[in-house]
Amino acid sequence: MEPPQIYVERTLAIIKPDAIESLTDIEEIIKRSGFTIVQKRRAHLTPEQTSDFYAEHYGKMFFPSLVAYMSSGPIVAMVLARENAVEYWRELIGPPNCFRARETHPDSIRALYGTDDQRNAVHGSDHDGAEREIRFMFPESIVEPIPTGQAAKDYLGKLVNPTLLKGLTSLCKHKPEDPITWLADWLIANNPNKPCVNDDIHVTEA
Repeated sequence: MEPPQIYVERTLAIIKPDAIESLTDIEEIIKRSGFTIVQKRRAHLTPEQTSDFYAEHYGKMFFPSLVAYMSSGPIVAMVLARENAVEYWRELIGPPNCFRARETHPDSIRALYGTDDQRNAVHGSDHDGAEREIRFMFPESIVEPIPTGQAAKDYLGKLVNPTLLKGLTSLCKHKPEDPITWLADWLIANNPNKPCVNDDIHVTEA
């Protein structure tokens, strides 16, 4: 896409049973790498749920051991967001085999926290599976396409820019010592999408 465009992609990350004790450290790496953790849940999948999640690997030699391992203890699933989230997350976690990861990507999450090619600390969705896997782990989540191109410009022009322009104009008039905090407070107070409550409602009994 040609700039300036707004595009935030989402992907699914799973902290596997062997890396649960390192959850805090891994989350810190995620946040330092520019990701936002949109949703997070701790779960202990049954073998049946695990089989459904990894259905694409059904019939492969490693499938039974994968199911047994991923259902052996709690996991933490997270929806991560940032630009090119799928690509950046897969780069951050490194190759599936931890021994290879230590050779080629020594700073990757799998190199730091993984044990072998199966107990490799984390899972990362690919481009084809991210949406399905997010829905699997977060059934209530709505994954909608994010506006790009002219649709994004129309959205910004109609719903964002007018309020932002008023806020920046007011900011210039007030000249506060901490302009960022002032503008943040102003945007919260003047959010045009705040829910409105009608105080004139009268209830009459039948």
